[in-house]
Amino acid sequence: MQYQDRLQPPKGWAIPVGERLPVPRAQERGVLFRSFSGVSHLFGRSELPNIFPVLNTNRRLFWAWLFFASRLMPFGRLPATLREKVILRVAWNCRSRYEWAQHLEIAQSVGVSDQEILQASRPLIDQPDAYSVALYGACDSLCAKEPIEEEHWQQLVKIHSHKEIVEFLTLVGHYEMVAGILINAKVPLEAGIEDNFRRFQEENC
Repeated sequence: MQYQDRLQPPKGWAIPVGERLPVPRAQERGVLFRSFSGVSHLFGRSELPNIFPVLNTNRRLFWAWLFFASRLMPFGRLPATLREKVILRVAWNCRSRYEWAQHLEIAQSVGVSDQEILQASRPLIDQPDAYSVALYGACDSLCAKEPIEEEHWQQLVKIHSHKEIVEFLTLVGHYEMVAGILINAKVPLEAGIEDNFRRFQEENC
């Protein structure tokens, strides 16, 4: 019987029917990529996430994307806890189960509490303070392809520099793009990440 998530967006996770892009086998990944696989810990992972070999199917794009993505995570300038809350909100809005589960574990590793992780899935009316409303409201607007509400914008610029605001906007847009790839390629979760996600739900939902 297929596991039924207790935690999922109102419309459920976006999961296509049927097979999509396969995860290339180790011998199909190329020498350079196999060398890179040994440094996955730089991205906060104990094992190489399946998204990397899938994106490496197009090697011309993969290496350029990897450099760009690394400027946001793990080498971004926003606090790691804030970054992971934003990515979780984007994953929730995009209904990407892979992105949510991957960044659930990363959020835990950088010190985001279980309650804060759950808060990233809650509607604005249930947020505990004005900053959380502004942060998640801005994420929601961007994912809906709408301008950020003025009240939310003003709350954010009171706390963040213009440089940080640009990074925030880029972070949301990047992880929207990644979510679209993950959903439509139907990238499967690694066993350890799946186990962690299920354990989180058993303990918190």
